[in-house]
Amino acid sequence: MTGARPCAAEKRRAREHGGGGGRGAAAEAAAGGMNGPRGAGRALAALLLAASVLSAALLAPGGSPERDAETAPPRDLDKKKHVDLKMDQALLLIHNELRGTNLTVFWNSEHCYHCLFQVLVNVSWSGKPGKPSIAAGAVSTQHGSLLQLNDTLEEKEVCRLEYKFGEFGNYSLLVKHTHNGVNEIACDIVVNKNPIDSNLPVCIAFLVGVALIIAVSFLRFLLSLDDFHNWISKAINSRETDRLINSELGSPSRAGSIGGDAQLEAWRPPTATPRLRCVDTFRGIALILMVFVNYGGGKYWYFKHSSWNGLTVADLVFPWFVFIMGSSIFLSMTSILQRGCSKFKLLRKIAWRSFLLICIGVVIVNPNYCLGPLSWDKVRIPGVLQRLGVTYFVVAVLELIFAKPVPESCASERSCFSLRDIIFSWPQWLFILMLESIWLGLTFFLPVPGCPTGYLGPGGIGDLGKYPNCTGGAAGYIDRLLLGDDHIYQHPSSAVLYHTEVAYDPEGILGTINSIVMAFLGIQAGKILLYYKDQTKDILIRFTAWCCFLGLISVALTKISENEGFIPINKNLWSISYVTTLSSFAFFILLILYPIVDVKGLWTGTPFFYPGMNSILVYVGHEVFENYFPFQWKLQDNQSHKEHLTQNIVATAVWVLIAYILYKKKVFWKI
Repeated sequence: MTGARPCAAEKRRAREHGGGGGRGAAAEAAAGGMNGPRGAGRALAALLLAASVLSAALLAPGGSPERDAETAPPRDLDKKKHVDLKMDQALLLIHNELRGTNLTVFWNSEHCYHCLFQVLVNVSWSGKPGKPSIAAGAVSTQHGSLLQLNDTLEEKEVCRLEYKFGEFGNYSLLVKHTHNGVNEIACDIVVNKNPIDSNLPVCIAFLVGVALIIAVSFLRFLLSLDDFHNWISKAINSRETDRLINSELGSPSRAGSIGGDAQLEAWRPPTATPRLRCVDTFRGIALILMVFVNYGGGKYWYFKHSSWNGLTVADLVFPWFVFIMGSSIFLSMTSILQRGCSKFKLLRKIAWRSFLLICIGVVIVNPNYCLGPLSWDKVRIPGVLQRLGVTYFVVAVLELIFAKPVPESCASERSCFSLRDIIFSWPQWLFILMLESIWLGLTFFLPVPGCPTGYLGPGGIGDLGKYPNCTGGAAGYIDRLLLGDDHIYQHPSSAVLYHTEVAYDPEGILGTINSIVMAFLGIQAGKILLYYKDQTKDILIRFTAWCCFLGLISVALTKISENEGFIPINKNLWSISYVTTLSSFAFFILLILYPIVDVKGLWTGTPFFYPGMNSILVYVGHEVFENYFPFQWKLQDNQSHKEHLTQNIVATAVWVLIAYILYKKKVFWKI
């Protein structure tokens, strides 16, 4: 089986984009001064690449003992009932031993909320007493399965059961009468062939990552020891001296190159506001996760976007980008205004950058080199960078209009407001609350033809198939009304599980309102960092308070339930509970990163800091070059999680290495 993956156009039309990287001052900064050894960065980058190679070796294609091992199949196993299994599937053989009864087997995923059962296979009576008829079907192994067997003629339920199948396993469902003197029907599942452990490659990759962290920590510990550091320095100086003597005591150009790292460490962006490495580190974490999940995430369901309600790893990256973009907007804008830039000139820069983000986004989401010339009638308008561009423009202009001088530290003065980061921003908060009221009003009160008012479901077979064309409720209706069916995303993630047939765009118009809200919460984090500068305790208390406050709002909105809450967590809708939940996580991450990275200096943010400093370049680059080597190659088994995972880990590590090299070369893409 060939391992060639589809072209970028087909792939992007078959998956939902999540995460993006836009930030205001990508080229304004290089290294913040940390006390750690300068060699640790190079060593980390090299070790990261080595870890990728090690992962490739550990997860290399080849025979899988788990997949090949199988128990002896039953004697009545019909070998003609063969089904070519794909990734995340198992073979189910239904043995009908009911005399004179034809069966219809229905299947549904337990993850599909209030869904209609789908026909899996029909099993007719063999017509020969004592010889069961057998039919084969492929069932999903991502989640638990619900099976219902009906008498085809009488249309009545025979039995129903739940079972969690394993990947590439072989199972038999035996349907027969019991022999206890009671006319009852028994449905039992027998394992013919053991499934493979599909999560084993993830565990191996995790262990490799842990080993990498331990190795780097040990290296830094050694470099912190004076004796070891002096020994390394003497060895390096000795080799450097020999090299200079052999090159006629060293030319000026060579002598200049030796001091390159020192010059880089001494370089600082011309800004009055100190740069916080935790912000770039957080952005880098989101970016690396985004690259990994966009490249496939090993084809694991938890590295893909959720079908509708709920959260997966892929659902985290985009809102975190939006959040940290808000923090960067405030920190960067404050710095620019402190340098004397006029508000009108800054407004022009904001408008131009927003326009560029939108244009780049439209280009990226509409590739055509695989499908021929692109028709203007089919151009997708919304997208990740488009939403970032609009969000950036709104929150940046809002802050620019109401910009005030940052108050000096006044920890010792009782006259200072303990909530000055909120009190000084009351006009912005009023505007944000008005925006959220608009989202709530449109979502729950806008009449949608053929759909119940306030509908938040996926349509399709969800809600027992009552509203098949109501995907997204008001959000989907507004996009289809204003943009047209052909200009929005054609393959939403809900189509896989809920079999939706209408177009729906997860980066649509209505969801952009809550994207603005999340960016403003990121601005709030930036204000805390700047208003309470050098007051670590106050910063951490406020991060904790915001984390708990937003978390409690999420609990109230969702009732701690995936589907039963007032407003479920939903990435496709960008529901307000989705925003409060991910913002709570974001404040928690800053609560951890700020003291570790910026206060104590226990971690420099490596390797996430480097892509965080060049997020636009890495984001655009990983989208444009995803089908080129070394980011993709032909797989021996295209239905193997371990081969996809190896490929995606190596591709992600290469982008980290590229970001590190560009950082050392002081190459930053600014728009």
